[in-house]
Amino acid sequence: MKLAHVFIEHSTMHLDRTFSYGCDGFTVCRGMRVVVPFGAKIIVGFVERVEEISAQEAAAYDFEIKRIIRVLDEEPLLNEELFELANMMAKRYIVPRIACFQCILPAKLKPRSTAKCRKLETWVRYEKDIASLTKKQQVVLEAMKEAKEMLRTTYYQMYKSVGKKLISLGCVTVFEREAQAVLGCEEPSGPVFDLNAQQQHAVDAVLHHSAMVTLLHGVTGSGKTEVFLHLAKAMRERDKQVLILVPEISLTPQMIARVKQRFGAQVAIYHSALNEQEKYEQYQLVKKHQVDIVVGTRSAVFMPFDHLGLIVMDEEHDTSYKQDRGVRYHCRDIALQRAKIHQAKLVLASATPSLESYARAHKGIYQLVEMPKRINEQFPQVKLVEMREAVKKKESYLMSNALLDAIYTRLQRKEQVILLLNRRGYTPILRCMECGYVQMCPNCETAMSYHKEEGVLKCHICDSVMPVPTHCPSCHSAAWRYMGMGTQKLEEFIQIKFPQAKIIRMDADTTHKKHAHENYLRDFGKHKADILLGTQMIAKGLDFENVTLVGILNGDALLNRSDYRSAELCYDLLEQACGRSGRGEKQGEVIIQAYDTKHYAIQCAAHHDYKTFFKNEMNYRHLAGYPPYTYLISLTFSHKQEELAYQGAQLAFSLLKAKSEVRVLGPTALHKLRGECRIRILLKGKQEELLTAYAKDVYEQHLYKKQKARLDIDLSPLYLD
Repeated sequence: MKLAHVFIEHSTMHLDRTFSYGCDGFTVCRGMRVVVPFGAKIIVGFVERVEEISAQEAAAYDFEIKRIIRVLDEEPLLNEELFELANMMAKRYIVPRIACFQCILPAKLKPRSTAKCRKLETWVRYEKDIASLTKKQQVVLEAMKEAKEMLRTTYYQMYKSVGKKLISLGCVTVFEREAQAVLGCEEPSGPVFDLNAQQQHAVDAVLHHSAMVTLLHGVTGSGKTEVFLHLAKAMRERDKQVLILVPEISLTPQMIARVKQRFGAQVAIYHSALNEQEKYEQYQLVKKHQVDIVVGTRSAVFMPFDHLGLIVMDEEHDTSYKQDRGVRYHCRDIALQRAKIHQAKLVLASATPSLESYARAHKGIYQLVEMPKRINEQFPQVKLVEMREAVKKKESYLMSNALLDAIYTRLQRKEQVILLLNRRGYTPILRCMECGYVQMCPNCETAMSYHKEEGVLKCHICDSVMPVPTHCPSCHSAAWRYMGMGTQKLEEFIQIKFPQAKIIRMDADTTHKKHAHENYLRDFGKHKADILLGTQMIAKGLDFENVTLVGILNGDALLNRSDYRSAELCYDLLEQACGRSGRGEKQGEVIIQAYDTKHYAIQCAAHHDYKTFFKNEMNYRHLAGYPPYTYLISLTFSHKQEELAYQGAQLAFSLLKAKSEVRVLGPTALHKLRGECRIRILLKGKQEELLTAYAKDVYEQHLYKKQKARLDIDLSPLYLD
């Protein structure tokens, strides 16, 4: 008797084991999806292994062995490497293995009942000749013999009733085939640029040094992308596959354009803006070896490569590489694991490397390659505007006279401007001026932002929407005041000040439609707009030669976060935004508006001085005992009832408080999120393996004691506020 050992689709640690099903009469193997009975339900499972057992062994089972109902796949969905990667992730991140399989696979292949069927297309093909055909039928059949096969819709459009008759005669047969992505046939069209000395040094260092991991620290505008392209070319010549990762969708259009110009259309694209069918098709292109270069965001790291030679993580510092729900993996960790398995090169590239990566490079764990010079040799001039002084002079609290004058000058010169304000909506706070009441989200306990275009209040955490109240719920006054500024208000302000200017606004509200990022950036690149304003999605990776001014509003806003990484986040955003100015032949300028211009993060960004920032920030981290000098693990207990969340946290604290090798911080109440109360315990220590073991002990006790709160474990959490 054949037994299939199956993980079922329910992603819970209570069921994180295989269940055995008979599979005689089925062609089934490890890595396939199967439909199985589970209690009174019919669900989808994922086969972990198949074994033969004797009749005596089968009789020894103390339960009835049910049979699988059907097999959903003709071949395994995961190769052996990805299967083992899922097992590694489950162990490292303390999550059910089925959750890792679901994380790795595109939606249409996920082992779950809600996965949609793969799209099938109906085709026709030439089958045979027969005697007694009419002349018209012979002509059509000859055409089909030459074409071999075509879509049935095309066939009917071309040959109508004659075509249908040939099908009825058996000369042409109908069959179904899985829909596939259609690769373009464009030839490479972009010029191959000669590398300058520092670019050539970077390429040689990656290709010829024994180090597997290289940290490429190149200032903005130093030509890192050209280095990536030359490395990709070298790997393709070795018959190796290449993965180029970018942190956000907004960066994919320009990177895709550069890669396709260099290598033609034989490139797969993978990011969250694709629909389920498109993701599935791109996944299959890689699996079937029809492409050897992939450009994508975080989830592209799971593509089914089998001879990977190079992984590039552009903007490696970016927080978007960390998954913050479900399996809380960091893309860098997965890339490192895959590079080890394939003996591939991993390039971590950034103008503002994460402190962890730069510290590892200084210790010699990574190879460090520096690109300190811009291609055009000139950095933008940076001016700091102290907004407290500007407001004292009766200037607008939104925008200083210095920035307004600079925008006016650029518009007169027909040059372009980028304005960064890292807050969407119209205003972030609706406050009653009588009693001070602020309208909060009932689900998340955070202030709701006013969106003037829709005339509603929105929560930027859970996306809940409510109408603007006419009277204060606390004192019944109608004396509401909209406080602060978001991108909608900035757009309105700029349009009033510069009525002739054409403006593009890019934020989460304007870019939710498909191809929105690509269309906006293409239009701005063609100078169909004078000013591009938006949130942090416009602050990094974009390359527009005609942009000579970048204005940064509320430049110190990130410093106000109650988070140990606030200075690093602030420096990264400012330095990346500064890098968008003066990338062509014209001199660039940057104006940073802030209330605390003396802070070292702002001063270092203004002087493009990463090394001084690194030194200052590392001193702070060392004194405070934060990463990279320690490791952190967050244990968050969530439930709609606060006392049940606390109950789970108290059990964990009682288990951990006696551990001398770890510092236990908490339990601490966090703000509500999506209607749930949250209590967090933070583990801090020098040994990551030990912290992980303690976290796993807590999880097992949490399950054993049947706690009602949900426990989420996050290794190396990026945010603590």
